[in-house]
Amino acid sequence: MNRVAVAFSSSSRIRGTDIIELLGSMRFAISLLMFICVASLIGTVLPQNQAANSYIDQFGPFWFSVFDQFSIWHIYNSPWFLLIMAFLVVSTTLCVMRNAPKMIRDMRTFREYVRGSSLRAFHHKVEVDSTLSVAQAQQQVGALLRTQGYRYRVRQDGEAVMVAAKKGAANRLGYIFAHVAIVVICLGGLLDSELPVRLQTWLFDKQPIMGNMLISDVPESGRLSARNPSFRANMLVPDGKQSSMGIVTAGQGVLLQPLPFAIRLKKFYVSYYDTGMPSDFRSDVTVTDLATGKSFDRTIQVNEPLHYKGVTVYQSSFDDGGSGLHLKAWPLTGESAQPLTLTGTVGREGRLPASLGGQTVDYTGLRVINVENLGGDSPQPKNLVANVAAVTGSAARPRNDSLHNVGPSMQYRLVGADGQAREFTQYMLPVKIDDFPMFLLGTRDTPADAYRYLRIPADDQGTVDEFMQLRAALADPALRDQAAQRFAEHNAPAGEQRTLMFQAASGALRTFSEKGFNGIIDAAPADQREKILNFAVPMIQLSLQELRAIARAQNHLPPLATEGAAAEKQAQWLRLSVLALASLPDYGAPVALQLASFDQVQASVFQVARSPGKITVYIGCLLLVLGVFSMFYIRERRVWVWVRPTDQGSTWLAAMTTQRRNLDFTHEFERLRDALRRLGARHDN
Repeated sequence: MNRVAVAFSSSSRIRGTDIIELLGSMRFAISLLMFICVASLIGTVLPQNQAANSYIDQFGPFWFSVFDQFSIWHIYNSPWFLLIMAFLVVSTTLCVMRNAPKMIRDMRTFREYVRGSSLRAFHHKVEVDSTLSVAQAQQQVGALLRTQGYRYRVRQDGEAVMVAAKKGAANRLGYIFAHVAIVVICLGGLLDSELPVRLQTWLFDKQPIMGNMLISDVPESGRLSARNPSFRANMLVPDGKQSSMGIVTAGQGVLLQPLPFAIRLKKFYVSYYDTGMPSDFRSDVTVTDLATGKSFDRTIQVNEPLHYKGVTVYQSSFDDGGSGLHLKAWPLTGESAQPLTLTGTVGREGRLPASLGGQTVDYTGLRVINVENLGGDSPQPKNLVANVAAVTGSAARPRNDSLHNVGPSMQYRLVGADGQAREFTQYMLPVKIDDFPMFLLGTRDTPADAYRYLRIPADDQGTVDEFMQLRAALADPALRDQAAQRFAEHNAPAGEQRTLMFQAASGALRTFSEKGFNGIIDAAPADQREKILNFAVPMIQLSLQELRAIARAQNHLPPLATEGAAAEKQAQWLRLSVLALASLPDYGAPVALQLASFDQVQASVFQVARSPGKITVYIGCLLLVLGVFSMFYIRERRVWVWVRPTDQGSTWLAAMTTQRRNLDFTHEFERLRDALRRLGARHDN
């Protein structure tokens, strides 16, 4: 039994020694460095900490899900990267602890106990005969070595003397400094990573907040300590408001990080390039020390952060601070053409009236400036038969470099009773596409999708009113029949043929109003679809022309022009309206919200950070520079001179060595050799 215990204990010690040997080995450290270099390359090439949508658009949903497993979107804070960094710290520390004492001892020793006879095996050696005695030779050789910058030590070897000299021993410090620098830099990186925050979530039961919640309602488990040694948080401060709380991302949720001061945004300034990209933005703020109550004013802008109480505040970006929205809610179903007036606030939720579906609406954004390249025509359907849907493509796909500010836009989400959400965007002003002003209403099912646009032509007053009146008339069975009757009267003789024409037009309008052209395609036999469409599409368009005239008369609008440029413009409006009406079933909402006006509230987005690792990294970089300089520019050289007595005086056997033999070392040895020869020859004479 005792033998088994001893054997097990011995085996455990061997395994522990092997593990330490592996962790402290150079091969293991180099392997870790290779992984870190590859990861750093990815982190440099791939923009970090962007929205998931941008990565989905770039790589697609499949590869996004694959790469997301490795957290390459925030690679420097991924668990595996931090683990490799920790292992590198351990490996390099063990390597330094194991080798540094030996290097320091070797650096301090003169190796004076080298056997004199072994010097003959050195490549760089010289033998000199002299009439000087051993004692005299020792003094002369020592003086020569001292003039060349060597420190030396003498060892008596019987009647002979060994003079051991060295210089450039600080070269060994270069290896130590370089390895310690890696440890220090990695420790600084770990200090400035998310590791301190994660340790608090693991050790102190901090729970990230997943849903929306007022700051005052956040429990203690969702707040980090004000003495948190390291953090990197974001802070959004609207105009005229103040905040003393940063938001730290933690997994799928966030944690609150209290700051030792409060920031009030007095005024936010932003200027733009012609392309619509911001050229400069800055914030005038008032900083209040929460401990003393003292305040001071400061301007924070890009590359000019605020440093206060160990916290650095960077001007990161800007956002909407809760702008007020004034909206028109247009019904897209039913016989009503009158919009309801709504108000909303960006960043808050509202609810549509029951008459419009009662869905929850989440106002997510307001963009005051939208610069689009509209020099060319955006892709449009070539004809009604080949392209029956206009809800496709981008809002503006340019063909040249003509840039225009197309005005404000807003974004919102409609959330149904089942919790399913659909995103929408709407441009406030009409945008010219194919030389015709169009209102653009974008929709998408998920953030991973691109917006598809419903294009509604503007009427003579630059509004959507006439289109909505035409849509409401199309939903009214009585007005549809009246329009079908007029179409039949204008295109068929009286009698049974006119009746059949009326029935065909009425049925086509009814199907078109409910399902668009897709309804007609689906109802037709597969082998007759093209024939039926070639007949149905012109009939629907001409019937809608009659329906438009009826709707205009009901709404007390003047009759349509019958000739000239005005008539051509009216015809183009009708063609585009037919496309928009055909796309309504694919829009995905019973209501369209149109931005009528807004009260903008700007907000500045700051990044607040406490990064003690920065000084640590600077120290590590200094050590690395010193280490690399020492290794490459300081060369250790050692010289041994064995002085033995002879009948005529003494003979000297000198040898010289270094870690790296190069041309400079050869020249240095030749100078020492010639000096020794001259020294011996001078005293002979």
